[in-house]
Amino acid sequence: MTVKSDIEIARAAQKLPIQEIGARLGIGAADLVPYGHDKAKVGQHFIDGVQDRPDGKLILVTAINPTPAGEGKTTTTVGLGDGLNRIGRKAAICIREASLGPCFGMKGGAAGGGHAQVVPMEDMNLHFTGDFHAITSAHNLLAAMIDNHIYWGNALEIDARRVVWRRVMDMNDRALRDVVSSLGGVANGFPRQTGFDITVASEVMAILCLATSLSDLQDRLGRIIVAYRRDRTPVYASDLKADGAMTVLLKDAMQPNLVQTLENNPAFVHGGPFANIAHGCNSVIATTTALKCADYVVTEAGFGADLGAEKFMNIKCRKAGLAPDCVVLVATVRAMKMNGGVAKGDLAAEDVEAVRRGCPNLGRHIANVKQFGVPVVVAVNHFTGDTEAEIAAVQAYVAEQGSEAILCRHWAEGSAGIDDLARRVAEIADAGQSQFAPLYPDDMPLFEKIERIAKRIYRADQVIADQKIRSQLHEWEEAGYGRLPICMAKTQYSFSTDPTLRGAPTGHDVPIREVRLSAGAGFVVVICGEIMTMPGLPRVPSAEAIMLNDAGQIEGLF
Repeated sequence: MTVKSDIEIARAAQKLPIQEIGARLGIGAADLVPYGHDKAKVGQHFIDGVQDRPDGKLILVTAINPTPAGEGKTTTTVGLGDGLNRIGRKAAICIREASLGPCFGMKGGAAGGGHAQVVPMEDMNLHFTGDFHAITSAHNLLAAMIDNHIYWGNALEIDARRVVWRRVMDMNDRALRDVVSSLGGVANGFPRQTGFDITVASEVMAILCLATSLSDLQDRLGRIIVAYRRDRTPVYASDLKADGAMTVLLKDAMQPNLVQTLENNPAFVHGGPFANIAHGCNSVIATTTALKCADYVVTEAGFGADLGAEKFMNIKCRKAGLAPDCVVLVATVRAMKMNGGVAKGDLAAEDVEAVRRGCPNLGRHIANVKQFGVPVVVAVNHFTGDTEAEIAAVQAYVAEQGSEAILCRHWAEGSAGIDDLARRVAEIADAGQSQFAPLYPDDMPLFEKIERIAKRIYRADQVIADQKIRSQLHEWEEAGYGRLPICMAKTQYSFSTDPTLRGAPTGHDVPIREVRLSAGAGFVVVICGEIMTMPGLPRVPSAEAIMLNDAGQIEGLF
């Protein structure tokens, strides 16, 4: 039997008008700003009007470290939301928007898969409602105003050698990581070394995802540190009077996007910071709005739990006053075999021993999540070639870790295939047993926060940082930024900073290459190992297979 591709399944979806989806959450047609028939933004007036309602239950979906075998975290998030609605619970989904960079690079799409997708799939993976374009424009407006200020006399006495605000674009382009700008003579300004990051790594993206209102957004934008003077005092975006215009560009982008699943259940899709180089969560305003409208909200955090879940707990929950009631940790038999040393080409053959060898990666994530005081259940995302013996091996291992693993077939069967997990998650969330607490207190010194994450989450022996980095952290503490949380930027493929080191490694070190202060977003970014804030395209990018067919339909997104 021929299996339909994700885009074929999405194209055949029986979508409802977006006003009907909003009505399921009590959002009236007048409170929606439609972008066509199947997507809309939720108006600020509605959001303001629901703040006195009690919150629903918050369920976080995270995963093991990603492997080429695939884990299906977004697919499970969508499937679980559909599953909760199927068993009679009023549930909404909150996920991130897709970046064009990975869509045309390695991933090809980010809206779930199979029969657990959010639609319109093509729109979501491309320009959607223009949020990322607005963020890119706001970020680069600030960059232009910095160079313009220097060109017209530099009244703020900016040291051009210490401009820390780079430019961004929403595409993978390694050629732009390190560039020289303003060449060509006096009319073009003062040459200086700079570079580009991908839009999802922008502090403007982080700010939009953490802001609670337009006024909070402008305040945070104004606090962005863009450069330093010769005496090392900071220059802020508000000093350049850029915060007002940036807010104008982001006015519409600040409103959450409402779409639907294949089973016509509501989904908020808003914001998109990567978890390996940013904080990896959808927007606070989308999550908090969903919690006021639904009894259960299923959200996700990017990549493995060592990155996405850690940042969800230590940054987003801390800043927004949220507390998850249950965590779902996604794993696959295939990924366990890869962690156990099996090559991708050999995954079809049954290998129970390799599954057992790979399970310590899953066990490490279970233990890490439990450190936050939140109950955790494992979702085994089923693939066709999984055998009963392999599945049983995963379930037995998870039981030894004091948790439970539930087989899920949502990719092939939609909500009917995730019924058991939905019922168990609802039971756990309703029991109210979560005793959530962040991993470190606000008043812990910055370097000790970094060490706490490296030793407790990554199981590293030590953090390696030269004196320049340690002195920079101390200077920020002296300037009043010592209470900020940490946003670790490292490879998503391993607990270590070596992407080839799978499983549950110990005895490794965490080298820090650079630290960046995101004063507006409210965290310190710690760049480790060889991680890049501007990715490159792979040898064979997904873009080579993305095209329009003879009927004018998009092919190649998945």
